[in-house]
Amino acid sequence: MSAVQKRTLTVLLVSQVLSGVGLAAGVTVAGLLAGQMLHDTSLSGLPIALLTAGSAVAAVVIGRVSQYLGRRPGLAAGYLTGALGGAGVVVAAALGSPALLFVSLFLYGAGTTSNLQARYAGADLAAPRQRARATSTVIVATTVGGITGPLLVTPAGHLATALRLPEPAGLFLLSTVAFTLAGLTLLVWLRPDPLLLARTLPAPPAESAPADSPSRPGPGLLVGVVVLVLSQLVMVAVMTMTPVHMHAHGFGTTASGLVIALHTGSMYLPSPLAGRLVDRFGATVMSVVTAGTLCAAGAVAALAPDHSFPLIALALVLLGVGWSFGLVTGTAIVTDSTPLATRAKVQGLVDVAIAIAGAVGGLASGIVVAFASYPILAVLCGVLASVAAPAAIVAARKGSSRACPA
Repeated sequence: MSAVQKRTLTVLLVSQVLSGVGLAAGVTVAGLLAGQMLHDTSLSGLPIALLTAGSAVAAVVIGRVSQYLGRRPGLAAGYLTGALGGAGVVVAAALGSPALLFVSLFLYGAGTTSNLQARYAGADLAAPRQRARATSTVIVATTVGGITGPLLVTPAGHLATALRLPEPAGLFLLSTVAFTLAGLTLLVWLRPDPLLLARTLPAPPAESAPADSPSRPGPGLLVGVVVLVLSQLVMVAVMTMTPVHMHAHGFGTTASGLVIALHTGSMYLPSPLAGRLVDRFGATVMSVVTAGTLCAAGAVAALAPDHSFPLIALALVLLGVGWSFGLVTGTAIVTDSTPLATRAKVQGLVDVAIAIAGAVGGLASGIVVAFASYPILAVLCGVLASVAAPAAIVAARKGSSRACPA
């Protein structure tokens, strides 16, 4: 089994590196392309909303396909749909069609969902005490592609110009190829399917007791969702408004770009550490650590002087680390709290909640800053993140009382 798990993780790592490159276009140039095509920069945020909506719908579909047919067809279908969306964006840019652009961006969101849901496939065959580590291994692979993609903006732009396309469309050409290769990698090499194989194996001793019913989630599943949703909402809210806050106080795009780069690195690079900590100390402890780290990020962001680059950067690094802890911890809790018979479907629904949380965080952050201030937003996010700690502790106590009846 160890050999099969190693092969599974290797194939997932390759697909994550490729899909990480594909993710770059949506984050880096989608807004710029929309602004150029629509001749209205006020609508530059629309692509992210479309990507989020597409990823939410795709999470349900991929979860259900994986539930009945396995991880391989589910994840591959998401990547290939994302590739179709990327190709549609290129065609829309060539034709100057905003309508096609919007539809294509919606489809493109499926690729981002597969990239996120691949972490579940890494945990299917892992022993209970190694699931968080396996999950984090898959997550950290995205870093390679996520860093490489933005670095290819200039050469990809030159290619687009040579093809008489708008320069931002070049990165979508690259993303189309990257998502296609990621999907084909899974279709060809992710054999045996980790989820289908896991269902044929005896349940480990730690899982001999039935998990909470997905239709009536118990404390464990709910805490996992709370940790994941709050981590995503807080991270997106603060991250979205930090460049705006910096620009309003005299920082240029280079400075804000560096802060976001540090933030992105801190989101993925600590994943292996997070996995080891969850496996070593347990999800309850790491839920508290997640809440504390996100609270610290909010406090530093709120208290940082407007012109202090080091403190603003520190706040965003802490924000990324807290999100990383929350993603690994929440994923471990959700996986442990759902039976194999319904695990993929439940995981898909959980990722819908994550996508919605990101959309809410992004939209609400602008409103809070407009009517209050960036420090107020940071404080509110810190307070909101603190909810994860007592929720995890209460759930752990309920679990102990069930396991040890009087």
